[in-house]
Amino acid sequence: MVHRTGAACIQGCPANQQKDFLTKAPSTAAPNPLLNQILAALPAADYARLLPDLERVQLPRRWTMSESGDHVNYLHFPTSGIVSLIYALEDGSSSEIALVGNEGLIGISIYMGGESLPTSTEVQCAGEAYRLSRNVMKREFALGGQLQHLALLYTQALIVQTSQMAVCNQHHTVEQRFSRWILMSMDRLQGNKMTVTQEQISLLLGVRRESITLAAGGLQKDGIISYARGSITVVDRPHLEARACECYRAVKEECDRLLPHPHASKADASPVAVART
Repeated sequence: MVHRTGAACIQGCPANQQKDFLTKAPSTAAPNPLLNQILAALPAADYARLLPDLERVQLPRRWTMSESGDHVNYLHFPTSGIVSLIYALEDGSSSEIALVGNEGLIGISIYMGGESLPTSTEVQCAGEAYRLSRNVMKREFALGGQLQHLALLYTQALIVQTSQMAVCNQHHTVEQRFSRWILMSMDRLQGNKMTVTQEQISLLLGVRRESITLAAGGLQKDGIISYARGSITVVDRPHLEARACECYRAVKEECDRLLPHPHASKADASPVAVART
């Protein structure tokens, strides 16, 4: 099976090895585009029309899908994993401004009229996605159907998330922001454990690593999380939510209001035989 991707790079992987790394990435789960909530919410006729154009791609951990200013050629619909939208400053500092999982899509500039975005996109937790080319997405938008409606709803949800994160980064403590970040990540992983380093978290939150060490130590001491080197497990979610700032609840409630929540039975279906792999 071939997994093709657009113009991007693997951090730490020589350019002449990137193509093999991407095309030969193994699959660990049965492929199913309907694991993405936007694709799963499409009417049957719309989904059937899109299916031949969907390409399955791997999302390796720490893969930079696009850099700031890159021309975006594909719209990605994650079915698993987590992708971060990151804004970098001229002095080299950066901060995560949004998380995207299987509730959303990546590449809004394709249908919002821009050629690129000032953010970079990086995979934080490995997974898979299905992609549509720029031309196919423009065709769908010209039809004015349900995919257009869902994509615009998701864009509004993304604006809510980025706006809330701007306020959060300015007004809340590191522990509150760290707790909020764990909760948002776990929601997208649909579990209670993730692989991540303190250095990675500090870069995403734009704080010193020592601050994350203190926050993680405090939460672990109180029995809320279990932290081993490179791994976080949520032990007591209710208390973690209590330690998080209001931003977690605000973003979640607005996203739940805007975005579809397909029944599990639809995502469990297997109409993927003609999807491009």
